[in-house]
Amino acid sequence: MKPAMSSLSPRVLLIDTDTASDDAVALIMALRSPQVKVLAITVVAGNVPVEQATRNALYTVELCGSDVPVYAGASQPLTRPLEAATWFHGQDGLGDHGFAPTGRTAEALHAVDAIIATARANPGLEIVTLGPLTNLALAIEQDPGIVADISRCVVMGGAPCCEGNVTPAAEFNIWVDPEAAQTVMQSGLPIELVGWQLSRYDAVVQEQDIAKILAHNTPLADFAIRCNSRAREAYFEQTGEVGLSLPDPIAMALLLDPSLALEASEHRILIETQSELTRGMTVVDKLDVTGDERNAANWQHTKQARIIWELDVSGWKNLLFKSLQ
Repeated sequence: MKPAMSSLSPRVLLIDTDTASDDAVALIMALRSPQVKVLAITVVAGNVPVEQATRNALYTVELCGSDVPVYAGASQPLTRPLEAATWFHGQDGLGDHGFAPTGRTAEALHAVDAIIATARANPGLEIVTLGPLTNLALAIEQDPGIVADISRCVVMGGAPCCEGNVTPAAEFNIWVDPEAAQTVMQSGLPIELVGWQLSRYDAVVQEQDIAKILAHNTPLADFAIRCNSRAREAYFEQTGEVGLSLPDPIAMALLLDPSLALEASEHRILIETQSELTRGMTVVDKLDVTGDERNAANWQHTKQARIIWELDVSGWKNLLFKSLQ
């Protein structure tokens, strides 16, 4: 399964986000890109409560001078209480620097209804999800037919075949609402999974990269670094790695430029929803061991997803630099 590309020019995009610091940078990348037209931004609870995440999205849209509509959505996961990541992103999700919108407000329509309406009105729509999959799961449950209208769904989430960032087994976006993730993975959407591991090691924005961004001397460049100040500290506390890890902007970069995926393959994925030990684990059948009859019953209805394994790091950073000029 190759990425399905819309025949529209520019491509039309919906962004679903739990807007905190790295999400904000991803929004900037999309709103400034000539490759896509962002039709809607839908907001979900995740990194911060949905009200704060909506304010953060509105602030970022204002900063970009965009009139794209912003819709507030689910305030908690499908069946669980929300467990946010304010320890990582700051209490307001943007490093606690006082960023707040001054003129924009959210639309009255709920985000789930906005996803459905946007997909139905724009066959070939591309979607990128930057937070828990609650909004998208609810939209699919309410109107399963939207799956046929979506040509590509890039999901920032999961830790396929590697360690997680919230438990040893799970990445935050999937762990927050594993039931929603399971619904989306089983939906038949053309999913491209961008795991947390792609934002580590060489892909981390290092001191010289940060200096290059700040040298642009633009409001967007300054905001991108300042809003991630707490996230930069937290990443070191979490991993011992120095620098700024930006998983959501990497997912957006792969959405904007699919050629940045140097290695990818298709596999069945299930999400663990029962065990507290491995809650939210992205269970990837990389070797197709379920191709025989041993475990077929557990996987027979599972759709395949395209998993990105290797990133063009220099290409990703160049796209980031260009977006913040």
